[in-house]
Amino acid sequence: MKRQCQVCMHHCLLAPGQKGRCGVRKNENGRILCETYGKITALALDPIEKKPLRRFYPGSLILSVGSYGCNLDCPFCQNYQIARPESGSWEHRSICLSPQELMQKGIELKVAGNIGLAFTYNEPLVGFEYVRDTAKAAQEEGLKMVCVTNGSVCKEIAQEVLPHIDALNIDLKGFTETYYRKLGGDLETVKAFIKQAAASCHVELTTLIVPGENDSPQEIKKLASWVASVDAEIPLHVTRFYPMRKMRDRAATEIETVYQLAEVARTELKDVFTGNC
Repeated sequence: MKRQCQVCMHHCLLAPGQKGRCGVRKNENGRILCETYGKITALALDPIEKKPLRRFYPGSLILSVGSYGCNLDCPFCQNYQIARPESGSWEHRSICLSPQELMQKGIELKVAGNIGLAFTYNEPLVGFEYVRDTAKAAQEEGLKMVCVTNGSVCKEIAQEVLPHIDALNIDLKGFTETYYRKLGGDLETVKAFIKQAAASCHVELTTLIVPGENDSPQEIKKLASWVASVDAEIPLHVTRFYPMRKMRDRAATEIETVYQLAEVARTELKDVFTGNC
């Protein structure tokens, strides 16, 4: 019997054994399960600024954790090898760590300056159950919980996870429905998630500037104005595109363009940072 996944805006209707657009949630014996629970493809102790977070424990380190799978299909993805499972059989190239085992790794690295765990690299919330369970355990041990996400999940899933997260960096990829459709997403879903998150924990946003796609001053002005209407204290990271994945035929964004668009955003927001320049 077919079952509908309720995690994101795609609401994939899945036949037995079939996977959704994220590549990792599937109908298993009439239940929608995520095959990535506890499966880790990347672990690194990173500066918090790499997430990027600039207003959350600056100068600290955090243990970054990646799995595989994503519910968008960005042609410029820098982590496409793990974000898009069809790029490789990551199910067989991952290690398994229970929430308690991952938490213990975070605790052991406190002596090296680690403050917590950051779910990142792929889209963490397609496997929200693991994020939720790990965060619950880790916060009880004093670890800070961070999630780097595209924000493309439904309200009910956000309610499961957000109470256990201390900080998020959310990709706000542009500010038109046309652009989000190109990426396989939905702007209104992301806007709703940002509002929900901003009322729950520390939030910073990132917008990657892709030449010819989302690089008009008018769009950035509109984007920044909307963010300010949610909370003018939310930091915005305006970052430079580099050729990657299916967009290797394009030149990197001009550095001056990134700086100019950041200035446009500063007419609406207090904290605007540039990245990849």
